Amino acid sequence: MRMKKLLCFFLCLIINLETVHGQSYCVMSDADNTVIEEKDMHKVQSVASISKVMTAILALEKGDLNATWKTGKELKQAYGSMIYLKEGQQVSLRSLLYGLMLRSGNDAALEIALHIGKTQKKFVQMMNEKAKEIGMLDTHFANPSGLDEEDGGNLSSAYDMALLMSYAMKNPAFREISGTKYYTSEWNYRWRNKNKLLFEYPFAIAGKTGFTKKAGRTLISAAKHENVENVIVTLGMGDDFTFHEQKHTKAFDEIKVIPILAKGKYVIDHKQICIPEDIAVTITQKEQAKLMVSSHFEDKEFIIEIRNGNNQQVYNFPYKKVRDKKGGLFS
Repeated sequence: MRMKKLLCFFLCLIINLETVHGQSYCVMSDADNTVIEEKDMHKVQSVASISKVMTAILALEKGDLNATWKTGKELKQAYGSMIYLKEGQQVSLRSLLYGLMLRSGNDAALEIALHIGKTQKKFVQMMNEKAKEIGMLDTHFANPSGLDEEDGGNLSSAYDMALLMSYAMKNPAFREISGTKYYTSEWNYRWRNKNKLLFEYPFAIAGKTGFTKKAGRTLISAAKHENVENVIVTLGMGDDFTFHEQKHTKAFDEIKVIPILAKGKYVIDHKQICIPEDIAVTITQKEQAKLMVSSHFEDKEFIIEIRNGNNQQVYNFPYKKVRDKKGGLFS
């Protein structure tokens, strides 16, 4: 009997190990979307509620955080994870976004979609258009929540969802909302973030959990240490919080992020260039790649080329001529 119990224990252990290490994931540097480590990162599957990252970023880009309105009868369509909105309730976009990201409210997702897109169908169309804009080539959204029982759910890959999170983290309001541990709505509901990493891992700064029977556990997280910031996505993984913590820590040990140019306005050779975002490049210590940076003007654009081993990145910025000013970076 004791031997049978031991055998059963080891079989369960093997199954659990396969669950943790046998599914797809992507570890990405937020600086330039360099993939640091991955497994089956282009494998397409239902991604459950981490797709709410797209719902949130669309709401932030298209809506007004201070907007308020009364909910409608469409709320009856929502099910699963909820923040328990009621028909006719006065809500704000701000509180709905906190309920969406901290508690994964499917009713919040539906109400946001109806507010921003007027119809759920139109909002889903906006989600797919945004996915193409970001470069999510293996993604198709079917709803704003991630539920997959009725329509097959939102299909994506670990790589695509990492691209989305990296994009979303450039938005200050998204960073604040998704990294908040506790929030109290104007109707006096106090929510605790479901993302345990924010409470247990000192470098965690944002993230979103997800689960359905079809998708299994899904998790997207961002962490920062010194000037290195990573995004990790796991799909269908069992002990995902531990996995994320380990991979974030490993990435901090193995990569460096080299700043190239800070965002701002520069005057070079009587030409003014506006750099909208910081430019940086990720270098792994193992590769010890030779970094080469060059710049030139061409066809009314300022072009920066970054070569890191076999990888090449090209940035194009329009310029306008100015008078009585000269010099600057790269001059």
